[in-house]
Amino acid sequence: MSRINQKLGVLLAIVVVLFSACSQQSSKGGKVSPDEFEKLITSTDGAQIIDVRTAEEYASGHVAKAVNMDINASDFEQKIAALDKAKPVFVYCLSGGRSAGAVSMMQKSGFTTIYEMPGMIAWNSANKPVETVESVAGPKVKGLTEPEYLETVKSDKYVLVDFNAVWCGPCKKLTPILDKIAEDKKDKLILLKIDADENPELLQSKGIEGIPYLELYKDGKLVWSYKGFISESEILAQTKL
Repeated sequence: MSRINQKLGVLLAIVVVLFSACSQQSSKGGKVSPDEFEKLITSTDGAQIIDVRTAEEYASGHVAKAVNMDINASDFEQKIAALDKAKPVFVYCLSGGRSAGAVSMMQKSGFTTIYEMPGMIAWNSANKPVETVESVAGPKVKGLTEPEYLETVKSDKYVLVDFNAVWCGPCKKLTPILDKIAEDKKDKLILLKIDADENPELLQSKGIEGIPYLELYKDGKLVWSYKGFISESEILAQTKL
């Protein structure tokens, strides 16, 4: 019996050690309040802040410098795989449901430190600052004539024009990519969004037959255009932004 007890004691000790190690590993990150979330992202260089809501929700108001990665999009796992797993990740949604799913997926993918904020409802209730796509990229415009359009794209900065529509699937997929470029290049780039349904005369006069359709201007001159969906890396490579 003594040998059995000794073996049981050894096994129990191993279990305790393993449980302790797992507990220490899972203690990194966790759920934090809006106040703690704000402090952490402010004090973390190159914080990876991920908004897992839809592009429309993100556009209406998000945490500054957050990148939109819709958890229900087909490319969500591909996008999180591109993040640095060794660095802290900060995740949130609207009220915590979707962010919890994202955290679970990230943990299984090997991320070491994940902070989850209750959501934008809690963030707004705490009177935290909110950034909108309009505040970053400029307002959507409608009813433009071609002469008015050409005046609008005159700037000492680059002006990237996004012709889109709310019903357009590729446009929705392209939105977070353009928003990210606008944020990353905001010192030299303005993003102008034009709803195709609200500007039919402009599209007709410019001969635009399909969307999404992009144009890039510098000093009022067209330097690049593209029709259809395009990745962030391709945009940057082709435009040299």
